[in-house]
Amino acid sequence: MPRRWGRFPRRAGLPALGAEPAGLRVQARRLPDWAAYFQHELTERPWQEVLTEWWPRLLPGIVGGSTHGVIRVGHAVRTLRGTPSRQALDELAHGLAFWAARYRELAGATAPAGSLSPHQALPAVTRLKEQSGFIAHRLDRLERSPDWPASLHALQSPASTEEIPAQLESLINSAAKAYLGLGHGSPVLLVHTATAPNAVRHVLPVLPPEQWWPSFTAAWAAVAAIIATYAPARPAPRTEIVQRHPTLTRDDALQRAAEHGDEHVLKFTDTAVESYDRTGDPDLLTATLHTASLIPRP
Repeated sequence: MPRRWGRFPRRAGLPALGAEPAGLRVQARRLPDWAAYFQHELTERPWQEVLTEWWPRLLPGIVGGSTHGVIRVGHAVRTLRGTPSRQALDELAHGLAFWAARYRELAGATAPAGSLSPHQALPAVTRLKEQSGFIAHRLDRLERSPDWPASLHALQSPASTEEIPAQLESLINSAAKAYLGLGHGSPVLLVHTATAPNAVRHVLPVLPPEQWWPSFTAAWAAVAAIIATYAPARPAPRTEIVQRHPTLTRDDALQRAAEHGDEHVLKFTDTAVESYDRTGDPDLLTATLHTASLIPRP
């Protein structure tokens, strides 16, 4: 049993994850209990200690809640690394709680060990023939697909721990750019192919190096799962989409996203602008406009 599991979660009636691997399930009604538990833990212990204990336990369920758990955790950690505050700690507690309450492991997941770059591996992910229903229904079908493990295996793995951050950034860059051709398939869900691994990237520096490899593997599994279950088999023509939109600066992209106001547009733009800063690829800024054109204003 984990060192700090203690009496508090048992008193709240929460499952003991360390003792019962199947104890964490999609059960949104437990969210308040999980939030109270993590708020308690973050009051008693440094946030880095709580995070590094729970991060590897939650990673196998990264796709649960459409990856919103890891995204919330990533934004909280990003804030805590810059300007720690009670509000940021509270957001970290709620992010971890949401992730725990909506946890869902993916059967058939396997580590990448192929030869494809992220740019090549994304279009090579086999799409489900039947893309219908809620994400849980689609993931059930994905787990039964004989092509699922091969899609995950095809990505080239980092050659060393030191290469993981760069490989993760390459995956984010590729996913953000791929939205140009894929976004129309499911404008909101496909945003997460870029924002979920970007959340992992922002957490990576505070994790011990031994947690980097499983973090990369989980991020890739989340991206591939969303591609397989929501992306169209045939991408839209990227050149035509680019020509429909004006040329932007990074500041233009951020300003337009703020004016649009939708949270998914804002998060995608933040991610794509970071990718643009790394690569200088103007298509990444165009992708932010395309996202805003597909997702209605709130």
